Amino acid sequence: MQYYKHMTKDQTIDNTADLPNFYSGDNYVIEESIGYLLKQAQWALHRTIDGKMATLELTAMQWRPMMLLAYGKARTAAELSRCTDVETSTMTRMLDRLEAKGLITRKRSENDRRIIFIELTEEGRRQVSQVPYLIAESFNHHLRGFSQQELDTMKSLLRRIVDNSAT
Repeated sequence: MQYYKHMTKDQTIDNTADLPNFYSGDNYVIEESIGYLLKQAQWALHRTIDGKMATLELTAMQWRPMMLLAYGKARTAAELSRCTDVETSTMTRMLDRLEAKGLITRKRSENDRRIIFIELTEEGRRQVSQVPYLIAESFNHHLRGFSQQELDTMKSLLRRIVDNSAT
């Protein structure tokens, strides 16, 4: 709070009249911030998932790109970097480790020699086929005590937050 004391209400990012007033800079409590709570929930989920991925000897940096490859969401190091919000150089080093483990291969495009496609090997496909089950176990662990209706409501609310970012 003290870092922002020099700001006035007129200097806020968006002072649009039609916005809700759920939060105020005058009495902002970080522990009650949806951003803080979402990040805490995300970290808790990731810790549980990463613990389960250890059985496959995969780190978070490794299983996420493998899932993106398996689901056809990315095909190159640059696309994987964008999807995971990781620097391309960091992604390249991680892909080197996956290649050394025999989980991916790199294939140069026949049409554009500058493009290198990343593909899962047979062993990579075998390992990544187990990942959704470990993620499901992790999510179910954290959703203990929730009803199906509460889960559906949470997902709906999160989608609305995402949708509101587009406007």
